[in-house]
Amino acid sequence: MDRPGALGDDHPFETSRAIRDARELVERASRVTVLTGAGISTDSGIPDFRGPDGVWTRDPEAEAASTLQAFLSDRRARTACWQRVPALFGSAVPNRGHEALYRFRSSGKLRLLVTQNVDGLHLAAGHPEGEVVEVHGSHARVQCLYCFTKHPTQKLLKGYRPLAGDDPEPAYDPRCPRCCGLLKPDVVMFGEALPEGVLERTTGAARECELLLCVGTTLSVMPVNQMVTHAKAAGASVVILNGSPTDMDDQAEVVVRAPISAALPDILGCAAGAPEAGERGGGAAGGGPGAAVREEAAPPWE
Repeated sequence: MDRPGALGDDHPFETSRAIRDARELVERASRVTVLTGAGISTDSGIPDFRGPDGVWTRDPEAEAASTLQAFLSDRRARTACWQRVPALFGSAVPNRGHEALYRFRSSGKLRLLVTQNVDGLHLAAGHPEGEVVEVHGSHARVQCLYCFTKHPTQKLLKGYRPLAGDDPEPAYDPRCPRCCGLLKPDVVMFGEALPEGVLERTTGAARECELLLCVGTTLSVMPVNQMVTHAKAAGASVVILNGSPTDMDDQAEVVVRAPISAALPDILGCAAGAPEAGERGGGAAGGGPGAAVREEAAPPWE
């Protein structure tokens, strides 16, 4: 199969062809591993980080402050961190892309869903926790740095109030209700190691699949992007769906440039509407199971 490359950027016909080729690979594969990044959640109102209008693209200082060292040593950095959580994730609900992945689960082909996102929207769409690897953790939880107890973020943020003007003292620096230890979002910051067992699970899922589907990720962050290398070495096909070029496009059999929430249901060959009541399997964050699904316009290639 000739790789369509990035022709879908400006050519609806080529986008349609790329989606068709990707769908054929999905249909032929019996074991599919999916890797998602920030791009799948932008239609839920959560901005990406490294895109043209990403959080860190617009504010490089925010990226510099997103280190474990800054969080531990600077109370203002901690307050700024807590400020961002409700602003970025508080009202987000799964969109058609998340719902399509949940529906695809019923095919029995999904080997593992690996996400770099910390928004919890895959769980909110219904995926059981044991079938999703949140590589970088989740903002739905906070963890004590002393007793390691985890707490629901929503409960801890009930007492939150924004900074008042140039107040030199931080307005919010929550402590563990169990031991009064310092709390941090249960996410992997720069300077932190990935949670134990994550690399083993993601590498295994890449090596054991027949198709690796990468959705909404620039594939620029190590070691997660090495899933592509492991999958290719094991003989698997790779499909990339993203709105802009990625670092691994030359490794893929098919590259699709299209709006994710519109294209993903077509690629997976499943409807994008919300499942029937009682059909979901779990979920614990974002809008929660049964949350409303954001609707998008019909794709331009139809």
